[in-house]
Amino acid sequence: MKIAYFDCFSGVSGNMILGALLDAGLPLEELQAELKKLPFSGYRISVKKVQKLGLFGTHVEVKAEENPEHRHLSDILEILNRSTLAPFLKDRAGQIFRRIAQVEAEIHQMPVEEVHFHEIGAVDSIVDIVGAVCGLYRLGIEKIYVSRFTLGKGFVDCAHGRIPLPAPATLALLKGKPVFFSDIEGELVTPTGAAILTTLGSEFGNPPAMTLQAVGYGVGTKDFPIPNVLRLCIGELQEQEIPERQEERGGERVVVVETNIDDMNPQFYEYVMDQLFKAGALDVYLTPVLMKKSRPGTLLTVVCTPSLLPEISTLILRETTTLGIRWQEMERTKAERELIDWNTPYGKVKVKVARWNGRIIGATPEYEDCKKIAEAHKEKSLKEIYNEISYSILQKKGDGLE
Repeated sequence: MKIAYFDCFSGVSGNMILGALLDAGLPLEELQAELKKLPFSGYRISVKKVQKLGLFGTHVEVKAEENPEHRHLSDILEILNRSTLAPFLKDRAGQIFRRIAQVEAEIHQMPVEEVHFHEIGAVDSIVDIVGAVCGLYRLGIEKIYVSRFTLGKGFVDCAHGRIPLPAPATLALLKGKPVFFSDIEGELVTPTGAAILTTLGSEFGNPPAMTLQAVGYGVGTKDFPIPNVLRLCIGELQEQEIPERQEERGGERVVVVETNIDDMNPQFYEYVMDQLFKAGALDVYLTPVLMKKSRPGTLLTVVCTPSLLPEISTLILRETTTLGIRWQEMERTKAERELIDWNTPYGKVKVKVARWNGRIIGATPEYEDCKKIAEAHKEKSLKEIYNEISYSILQKKGDGLE
């Protein structure tokens, strides 16, 4: 599994995350290609190599032509919805903005929909957040680890006036995460940086065991007594074997995609499921659910590989009436499987053989082959034919079914 570890020894900000991603190998043209999918322009990205106390890294500055707008959460989500970004990238970016809105609503004691995004509603902050989400995707990062957050002290001026550091929004976003209060004067962790890493990060604290592949440094704008850089390490996670599971085989990462639907013609489900399987879904199933206002609905669940998430998400949004999906990565373990030809009095039949640690744990005839035999031999039922073939397989199971 390809992972990223953000080492926040000198804090983190949105532009430092972008700088670290570019410094670690993200092509600038790929980042710009994703950002062009946003429905606005009037900004440019300045990228340059900068040295901070002996450490070289990449400094990113988003220069916007517009005056900062005081957008609401609904305005930001509308920008994301009108973009041509992949649905799951819109969802990830939306999660970050929703977290910020929830925190601001708690701090200012107001409904989420009334929260004004001041600095974070400006073009540069939107670019930082969307750019971080897209950059991690383009680099193929599957899981994000984050160090403890180093915090500074003092005061900073913002739209609400002069506030103490760490900023209230930053502290609220960092609840439940490891932090270190340093004596450095200045804002080390910005709300944007905190929101991105605490939303996308999976584990926080010490770095995981990995095979290191790339290192990048994202440079901050200010000068501090320590190098004002964010270090990013990218590599392959070294899985720690659990003794009782060392003999297991077949582990892999999958994505489980879900959505609730209560307003679609049920005749469409057959077509949707066929299209999902043709797209490469590992499994698709429907579950009846009771939704709000006691409306009967259907839970559509799709299991696929992580690489197919963009295609599967787009297909669901295009072919169903849902307006959103949710997904999560999981681990699954599966037995080794193969199809073999099995001789029967009716001819050859395909048999699915399952093995675990080299031992046969199951063998069943394929339904479609049994169905064809039943249709050709009317004197016997499908159940009788299936059981007859299954019994013959069971008799030979100990011989290895070769």
